[in-house]
Amino acid sequence: MSKRAVLEVIALDVEDAIAAQAGGADRLELVTDMAADGLTPAVATVAEIRGAVDISLRVMLRLSGGFGAGDVSRVVRAAGEMRDAGAEEFVLGFLDADDEVDLRAVERVVGALDGCRWTFHRAIDHATDRDALRKQLADLPGLDTYLTAGSAAGVDEGLPVLLAEASRAGDPGYEPQLLVGGGLRLDHVPRLRAAGIDAFHIGGAARREGWGMPVSAEAVAEWRRVLDVG
Repeated sequence: MSKRAVLEVIALDVEDAIAAQAGGADRLELVTDMAADGLTPAVATVAEIRGAVDISLRVMLRLSGGFGAGDVSRVVRAAGEMRDAGAEEFVLGFLDADDEVDLRAVERVVGALDGCRWTFHRAIDHATDRDALRKQLADLPGLDTYLTAGSAAGVDEGLPVLLAEASRAGDPGYEPQLLVGGGLRLDHVPRLRAAGIDAFHIGGAARREGWGMPVSAEAVAEWRRVLDVG
């Protein structure tokens, strides 16, 4: 039998979080402002969600649109505030002006996490050299996941990259889990599962009528059923 796949759902508020858990999500990514592709949520929201559900939460550390770190001191402060609110897992990723990993910024924020587990998000899909980025981050504590579509354009375009990276699992820089998200559809799942990919991330797909509506427990449950078949 295949290993149970991880299903991560984007949650904007408590209503989203409760519905996602009811539908069978294993983990939530907590963000605000999807018009900017997901920014750091309010501390109060994180605390409220932490009190409402008992599945894993990963909190976004991203204060403005794009992939630049901006004021790293502010990101570090945000990380500390989130930890005080009960957050134990995080999502982050910074590129420099050349679309290479901003290693100094990442290292500084990761230092403030003090060993917490974290995901490097879809900044990898916008990086000049994915392989170089992975190798530069390979020794950072807590990094256990890459959220990626394989391409900035989404899973349709990135599928060959995802399959190639899955085949390298365990190589230096490729130990973290591949969490596939970004234009992900249910019809992508069989091929990804067949390649050994076992973690999936949905946002809009968890909402029956788009981002203007809350997470649908039924939509999440449909994903859960498809993933469990694999």
